[in-house]
Amino acid sequence: MQIGIAEFANSVDYMERVASWGVTVITRDEVECDGVEAAVARALTIAGSAGGPIHVDLDIDACDRSVAPACPASIPGGLTAREMRRFARLFARSEQVRSIDLAEVDAALDSADGRTVRLTALCVLEALAGLAER
Repeated sequence: MQIGIAEFANSVDYMERVASWGVTVITRDEVECDGVEAAVARALTIAGSAGGPIHVDLDIDACDRSVAPACPASIPGGLTAREMRRFARLFARSEQVRSIDLAEVDAALDSADGRTVRLTALCVLEALAGLAER
């Protein structure tokens, strides 16, 4: 399951490989049109269909380059900081989710104001808040 994949962010070969593996992709445009809540609900339904626990990997590089400059793969037009924070909270709120990690941040490349590291820290806080809401 991949959420927030932006148009032009990956090669045709990559997207064909993902499709051949049966990976469901919820695009950036779908998140924008349908909302974070709908994307999370769909992801939990698909990932939880086997009945086991779910691990969530939040790749901060899915965010827009303006809010995640310390992510070499981030591009203009990615997820907003608010959307990423919402994903962290909603996934953590689910009883199906047993673990979450935050990845794809190179703090050494962050802007002077530390916006990527701060966003990542806020995602940790959002996940903890979601866990507390269970």
